[in-house]
Amino acid sequence: MASRISLLLRLISLVSFCATGLNAQAWEVVTSGANSNLRAISAGSLHGTVLGKVVVWVAGSNGAVLVSPDEGKHWKHPTVKGGEQFDFRGIVAFDGSTAYLMASGEGENSRIYKTSNGGADWELQYSDARKEFFLDAIACLSKRECYALGDPVGGKFVILRTLDGARWQAMPTEAMPPALPHEGAFAAGNSCLAVNRPGGIYFVTGGSAARVFYSPDAGSTWKAIEIPLAKGNDSSGAFSIVVDGERIVVVGGNYRAPESTNGVAAYSKDAGATWHAAEGSPGGFRSGVALCDRELYVAVGTNGSDVSTDSGAHWKHTDPIALNALTSDSVRGMWGAGPKGTVARFHKPAELKSQRRESRGETDLAVAPTKASHVR
Repeated sequence: MASRISLLLRLISLVSFCATGLNAQAWEVVTSGANSNLRAISAGSLHGTVLGKVVVWVAGSNGAVLVSPDEGKHWKHPTVKGGEQFDFRGIVAFDGSTAYLMASGEGENSRIYKTSNGGADWELQYSDARKEFFLDAIACLSKRECYALGDPVGGKFVILRTLDGARWQAMPTEAMPPALPHEGAFAAGNSCLAVNRPGGIYFVTGGSAARVFYSPDAGSTWKAIEIPLAKGNDSSGAFSIVVDGERIVVVGGNYRAPESTNGVAAYSKDAGATWHAAEGSPGGFRSGVALCDRELYVAVGTNGSDVSTDSGAHWKHTDPIALNALTSDSVRGMWGAGPKGTVARFHKPAELKSQRRESRGETDLAVAPTKASHVR
C-alpha cells in the first residue's frame, strides 16, 4: 500500500509540474556593477576546501573579469593587461587564486589566460594568428587538465588540451568527422563543450547542422550524430550540453528569434545513441543548461529560464530574467550571468523540493495533498 501511495503522489506531482508553471522565481539577482554582457561564470571554494566559502568568477564583453569572495556581496575587478578590447566568453575557476580565462574572436583575439594569484597577474598561455581560428568554450577536469573547443580550421573542429596546466597543444583530429559547410560552435555561454572521465569529450554545433560530437577515448575515435534542434542558418543550432552518465541534455534554438520554441531542447537517455526532441519545450532560445542536482535540470536564455525534472523531456518556466550562462556545483550551488552585469544565484523552488521527497516515498498521506497543491 505504501509503495502504491508513493507512486500515486509521484504521478500527481509530475502531472501538476507538466501542466502548469511554478509559483515563485528561482533566481536571486546580484548586481555586479560591471558594464558588460557577462557570458561566463564559474564558482569555487575560496581556499580550495570542500566546505569553504564560495568564490564566484564572471567574465564578459569589454574585457570584464570580476571575482566575488563572499557570494556576490562585494566584487573585485582584476585587470588583464591589454585585454580591455577582448570579449571573454569562458572562465573556469577552482578557488580564490586559480582560474583559466578564454577570449573569443578571430585569430589572435581568441586566447587563453591563467591566473594563480587571484587575478593580480594573468599569463597568456595560448593564441593563434590564423584568421579562421576562433575559440568557443573551455572546460577543465582539474587545475592541470583542461580542454578548449574552436571552430573548424582546415575542415575539422579544433580541440586544445593541457595536461600540466601550462602548455596547450592541438589534439589530433584525424578520426574526427569533418565539419559540414557553414557548421560551427557557439561561444554563447561556455557550455557547448563538456568533458568527463575517463577521456570523454562532447561538443555541440549549429549553423547548417545541429550535431553532437563525442569521443569516449580522449580523441582516438569520434562520432557525430544529428539531433532534433533548430538549424539551417548561422543563428540556429545546439548551444549547450550537459552530460550525466547515460543522460545527455542539449539546448539551443535560434538566438535571433528568442521567443520561438521550435527546436530548443533535446535529450538522450542512452549516452547519445538515440535522441528525442523535448515534448514540453523551454519558453524560447536557451544558451545554457546545467544539472542542479541529480534530478533537476536548469536552462537559461535571453527571455528567461526553465527547469526539468524528467531528464529534459518537459520544461517549465521559472523566471523572466535574462541570463547567458550558468554554472553548477553540488556543494557551491548554481549561479548565472547575463546582460548588463547581471549575476544571479539559483534557489531550488520549494515545489520541486517537495516533489523530490514524495518521489522517494518520504511524504506520508496526511501531508501529501498540501505538498502537491504548491504546484499550480
